[in-house]
Amino acid sequence: MKKLIILFLSLAFVSAYSQKDQKATELLDQVSAKTKAYKSIKADFSYKMENAKARINEEKQGTLLLSGDKYRMQASGQTVICDGKTIWTYMPESNEVQVNSLDNKDEALTPSKLLSNYNTNFKSKILPDKSSDPNTVKVELLPNTIKNYNRAVLAVDKLKMQVKSFVIYDKSGNIFTYTITRFQTDLPVNVTDFNFDPKKFPGVEVIDMR
Repeated sequence: MKKLIILFLSLAFVSAYSQKDQKATELLDQVSAKTKAYKSIKADFSYKMENAKARINEEKQGTLLLSGDKYRMQASGQTVICDGKTIWTYMPESNEVQVNSLDNKDEALTPSKLLSNYNTNFKSKILPDKSSDPNTVKVELLPNTIKNYNRAVLAVDKLKMQVKSFVIYDKSGNIFTYTITRFQTDLPVNVTDFNFDPKKFPGVEVIDMR
């Protein structure tokens, strides 16, 4: 679950670029500008992990609710909640919640930052159009420095300026595919959406790792 979350938050909608393909740069800038204007985002997604050599083919579903640096993500039977400072990871099977400070976690690169702010960690280019959908543009991202993955491909709806899917290829031969199945914006959210209340989970074991 942790690996899924880190990958999703790291490359969820668009992450970064450098040594730029001008068209790719302009496209990602437009996606960024539109994303910044949203007060909240709710995205349903499907997640698939494949490794032909290891005979792995797993499919799961998930949901992400985002507002600023706050988010709530449900996937693989777990719920991850962040209020911008603290992260709670709740595992219902064991009725256990792990509590961490955001500053000490890989997730410190919050979804809001990765949705709207770019750095110089990647080279990007638009790939030749092989899609049957004329409104879909695919952008390849290659990391400038050594990562545990070596390539990612984003599929962008150029009319809506939203990422439809992305595929991550790691060095172990794993292929992670995330497809956004529903994308909603500016939905009403409450403070309670981004906090974990132990009172609502009788008998929950709280493991404070801060």
